[in-house]
Amino acid sequence: MSEAVIIDANRLFSELISGRQRLRTLFQVHPEIEFFCPKYVFIELFKHKEDIAAATALDEANLLSVLHSLLQHIHFFDEDAVSIGSWTEAWRLCRDVDENDTAYVALTLELNGLLWTGDKESEIGLRKKGFIQFFVAPAP
Repeated sequence: MSEAVIIDANRLFSELISGRQRLRTLFQVHPEIEFFCPKYVFIELFKHKEDIAAATALDEANLLSVLHSLLQHIHFFDEDAVSIGSWTEAWRLCRDVDENDTAYVALTLELNGLLWTGDKESEIGLRKKGFIQFFVAPAP
């Protein structure tokens, strides 16, 4: 049985900026975990591409290689396929915490998965509202 883990943009940005292989290692060591992102993440990556390129220690070729590796192992979910019920509940949870997390929370609810975020403030706010479906990465 596979486990669905929804990765938010902060996690992807962190992997790209640091050049570490945390996600890529998880892909290999834990094949039972399926990783998902809403397609919206492409907009986020494109919007912040200059910031990521400026902040990373990787040269352009290596940055693109890391990005390619990540994209190969993540399932991208069309937001239109998420039910109205999941969107409504996600909005209720996120509207006072961070509206930008709504798509990630909606997908987490839809897939009955776990959200992997690097945003501690959002996590705290969501937990206060009763959302506890968070992923904690196993030690490599």
